Amino acid sequence: MSARELACREAVELFSDYLEGALPPELAALCEAHLRECGACLRYLAQLRISVEALRSIPSPLEPGQRESLVALFRATHGKEPGGSE
Repeated sequence: MSARELACREAVELFSDYLEGALPPELAALCEAHLRECGACLRYLAQLRISVEALRSIPSPLEPGQRESLVALFRATHGKEPGGSE
């Protein structure tokens, strides 16, 4: 990706990987540049962080079969595997 500005839609699609530290350095830098200029995306990222932390704090694991049900629902809704692979 060239050194350019990200549109909000592009930035939002990258934020989960950004929070996980899974972006290549050039994409992370583009996200950070976008966040310095876009208050709406900065607020969205803050909300995403809160959601991720809340989900991580849930103590009980999924019951048997729940993971498969959730993956099937995700596939039906999004037409792809969780995590981005088709």
